Amino acid sequence: MTAASSLRSTTGPLRALLLGSTASGDPDGADVLGEVVDEAAARFGDATAYVAADGWLLSFAELARASDEVAAGLAAAGVGAGDVVALALPSIPEYVIAYAAAAKLGAVTAGVNARLTSHERAGVLATARPRLVVATPDLAPHPDALPAGADLVTIDVAGAPGDALASVRVEGGAPRRSTPTRTARWPSCSPPAPPASPKGAVFGAPAGLHHQVDTGGTWAGQAGAAQLAGTRRSPTSGPMTKLPGNLMWGACTVLVDRWRPGGTLALIERYAMAGVGGIPTQVALMLGRHPRTSDDLSSVRAIVMGGGPSTPSLVRGTAAVRRRRVCASRARRPASDRQPPSVRPRTPRSASAARTRA
Repeated sequence: MTAASSLRSTTGPLRALLLGSTASGDPDGADVLGEVVDEAAARFGDATAYVAADGWLLSFAELARASDEVAAGLAAAGVGAGDVVALALPSIPEYVIAYAAAAKLGAVTAGVNARLTSHERAGVLATARPRLVVATPDLAPHPDALPAGADLVTIDVAGAPGDALASVRVEGGAPRRSTPTRTARWPSCSPPAPPASPKGAVFGAPAGLHHQVDTGGTWAGQAGAAQLAGTRRSPTSGPMTKLPGNLMWGACTVLVDRWRPGGTLALIERYAMAGVGGIPTQVALMLGRHPRTSDDLSSVRAIVMGGGPSTPSLVRGTAAVRRRRVCASRARRPASDRQPPSVRPRTPRSASAARTRA
């Protein structure tokens, strides 16, 4: 599918945004994330969008339906355009569902890093001043740390799509769309005091538009490319601005609670990921471990590093892997054995989007 044909098949505010238009009455374009979630459901349907760390699957259609029902529940709880919804959740599909639901209401999402201490999380909430906090029991703030005027909803970690955010959802519900504020579509996480506490950033509409660069405004012809979200902090703040682009790629995102080199190599093989990414230390750990394993990395087409300097020896090591298309000593398993359930085989276009994130 070309960019031109993608735009012809995309209607409404999303099309105007992809074309760079600023229609009167809606200077920031569409409720981008909500529109992309719904259109991805229409295009990719029952294909897998997320694989939870414990193995259950969330399809694109289930993501759209669940985010609608959660948005209806948030609205019933008094959340509206411009309100802040804080998500104190680990790396689970419920984070993405709640994030999309808030966006559909024009609310601002504050992601609270699950690796922070309770004191640090309280600092984030004090600065974000949320209308509502959604948290798992282990990450829920103490009542004394809940900001004035904020409500708390605790959720159990789901084991199936229908269980996700069950305490918040309105079955069959749908959001009443409202005109979003300038920061309504993207996460907000301001630096709490004291200065030594973790810092954050506020992402507005311009920051979110980079998905046009990621995808060129083009939707994948079909879903199936796999990528890895590798730490408990991966859903929060900056990385979530990539969500629209990931949905447009039809990417299958595999969630893990904690990054480990051996587990990452196994997932790269299992899901035939075409790209490996991370900070140089993570890539070095994987390269150091790989010769001692039988993981088949022949699917890897690119190794991407960021977040720190890479030594010449590490660059040479990654180049060697790229040249050899490293295969395990055991016979390569058929590609069909390395596909997650309900994830379709990749097309050349979607294969180029497969990568890991750490």
